[in-house]
Amino acid sequence: MKKEEMLMQVVNQDVINERYRQNKKWGVQRHDYGYWLAILVEEVGEVAQAIQQGSVASKDTDADDLYTELIHVAAVASAIAEQVMEERGGVQCSPCLSKTTINSR
Repeated sequence: MKKEEMLMQVVNQDVINERYRQNKKWGVQRHDYGYWLAILVEEVGEVAQAIQQGSVASKDTDADDLYTELIHVAAVASAIAEQVMEERGGVQCSPCLSKTTINSR
């Protein structure tokens, strides 16, 4: 396996693990998209804090783990995508892999 493929697998597994952690903590979340956007932007703000860590603009209260904050952003985006797919009436396999739709009903 190539290094890039291994990195992709590890990162995506971390996103999946974060989704499980989120569901365990808050249950399956369904929100209107404006509320989802607020959650996502808050997470992106923490990415910005982590990026500026150590600069003159940083504060002690800023997030400092860039990787973790990026995983949070990806996990929130994934949760939104899960809701979109659910609202479309089923679980659709990746269009890159298959045109198959598995209805959840």
